[in-house]
Amino acid sequence: MPPILIFRPVLAAVLCLTLAAPVAAKPPLREVAQIDDALMMVAIADEIRKTCSDISARMIRALGTVNGLKAQAQALGYTDDEIKDYVRSDAEKKRMRAKATGWLAARGVAASDSAQLCRFGKSEIARDSEIGRLLR
Repeated sequence: MPPILIFRPVLAAVLCLTLAAPVAAKPPLREVAQIDDALMMVAIADEIRKTCSDISARMIRALGTVNGLKAQAQALGYTDDEIKDYVRSDAEKKRMRAKATGWLAARGVAASDSAQLCRFGKSEIARDSEIGRLLR
């Protein structure tokens, strides 16, 4: 039997198995740690910028970070609408605030204490951390 004739049934079987396999659903973006955690860092930096008069944002860097996160989400198969829903959702904003507050508390910082938040912001700038690189 010529090789091409052997290849066709194999190809047909592979295609049938591939098409018959259930399509894996994407998890909600909040469950994609690389996106959600990085967005939390941006949110914390933004809160520090708003709270502390002597700390400002590196807006171009922050915009680049946000655009990079969007590109990552798109590369994972998320649509622009799914990304917008995740970022604009009031429920997601509330969840992100709680997550950030917990993250800060684990580092000894009360998000509601302006002085602590500003000290933390300055220490992050000095450490050149992910948050610190978004601030000056």
